[in-house]
Amino acid sequence: MSETDRLRARLLGHRPTDALYGWVGALLVAIFGGVLRFFRLGQPDTLVFDETYYVKQAWSLVRHGYEAKVRSDLASGETPSVDAVWAAGTPDVFGTQADFVVHPPIGKWVIAAGELLVGVDDPMSWRFGVAALGTLSILMLALAARRLFGSTILGLTAGLLLAVDGQHFVHSRTGLLDMSVMFFALGGFCALLIDRDRSREILACKVGGHLDAGGSPEAPFMRYGPWLGLHPWRWVAALSLGLCIGTKWSGLYFLAIFGLMTVFWDMGARRAVGVKRWWWGAMLKDAPQAAVTMVGTAVLTYIATWAGWFATSGGWNRRWAEQNPAQGIAGVVPDPLRALWDYHEKMMTFHVGLSTPHDYQSNPWSWMLQARPTSFYYQGTSGGEQACPVDVAKCSRAILDLGNPAIWWTATLALAVLLFMWLLARDWRAGAILAGIAGGYLPWFQYQERTIFTFYSVAFVPWVVLAVTYLLSMALGPADAPPRRRRVGLAIWAAYLTLALAVFAFFWPIYTAEVIPQDHWSLRMWFRSWI
Repeated sequence: MSETDRLRARLLGHRPTDALYGWVGALLVAIFGGVLRFFRLGQPDTLVFDETYYVKQAWSLVRHGYEAKVRSDLASGETPSVDAVWAAGTPDVFGTQADFVVHPPIGKWVIAAGELLVGVDDPMSWRFGVAALGTLSILMLALAARRLFGSTILGLTAGLLLAVDGQHFVHSRTGLLDMSVMFFALGGFCALLIDRDRSREILACKVGGHLDAGGSPEAPFMRYGPWLGLHPWRWVAALSLGLCIGTKWSGLYFLAIFGLMTVFWDMGARRAVGVKRWWWGAMLKDAPQAAVTMVGTAVLTYIATWAGWFATSGGWNRRWAEQNPAQGIAGVVPDPLRALWDYHEKMMTFHVGLSTPHDYQSNPWSWMLQARPTSFYYQGTSGGEQACPVDVAKCSRAILDLGNPAIWWTATLALAVLLFMWLLARDWRAGAILAGIAGGYLPWFQYQERTIFTFYSVAFVPWVVLAVTYLLSMALGPADAPPRRRRVGLAIWAAYLTLALAVFAFFWPIYTAEVIPQDHWSLRMWFRSWI
């Protein structure tokens, strides 16, 4: 075996060769998840939870280029509520005054795309964009897990688990922003996985070619190692993460952690091929380029997400700079950028100071157990009303943003295993999964006094699924394990998937606002005894 082939095997490990089956299987799993998500997507036919903000703001972006306030007569309460007017098929609810909004525009543009495509008077349109992203994310995770674990069956497992997770499912069917945060964060992660393989292939070829040509491992070339090129997939990752930040600022944490992760991967690769000063090699040849590529591209992308605000004159705070002339060095900054900066300062003040109590707020410590899920919609009816059978005293319709307990509770146990395998066994896959969880989860612990909700955890649900998939990969064992070992592993794998599907089916009625008897609804609210 040549040195190039030896290094390629060491750096890239086992790569699945069944590309056709991998893609076809991933597409089938995504289609399965998509059918679930688009089924009766327009029900309920009224705005639910925070759709009351984002669905209307999305249409305002289409009409005005910025978020406008609703008309004063609709906001006063003296006429039918704005939500009632909107649900009746009358989207012309805006006045001429700009609204102060505290989230960037991209997630609302995703919703707006569905409103334009389907027609804003159809409730399905409010959720079409996020349902499309939810479906695509199943395909992306299946392919990412296949690359991560070197196994088609584990890739399809990850895709299927994401398809039947309640958090992901409910968000895919609701016109909120958090599905966009999750999608673009996952997009950045997927691009960096591709970049990891590509840069390692380049490193194996350059170092292997040097050794195959008779070069010495002690040559100056091996002191810091070669340059690994422009990393085009890092640009893709940064673009996706910029869109993530352009949906909610929490995407900044994904950018920071994934940026460090990709440099650590380069460090490990240089060390694995025998580079003498691998740490310095990565810091001199990889880290500066990664910083410029990732941060620079993400910042430019983020600023571009405000294009509608820049292109119009009526957006909130748009004229601030004209009323507050620049002083000193600030004079070199264009007025629109100064106004946007001031706008962001006010947004930050709002976010940090948000502490109004809410019935469904929750502490991040409880998120992995899904102990305080968020109610998106509830309607009680009496027998004979709105499809409630006459012989049933009371029925309920509910949408509860509850993660699949079979998945989330298993992932909670998996965290200890992942930490062990990353810190002591030096398994890069465990570190990559922990990076995704850390980027979406750990930052919320610094906001103990802020009003926050469990539904924010959908941002890191792909890595929750990958944590479970990691445990299942350990249960299955390597491909060359003894037949008995493989049979036991396959039995555990099949039993777990069956359990996850059964739990999802059990909660289906309160994920989809089906009309069910009150006692059936109560049976699915088992967690109330905890809180």
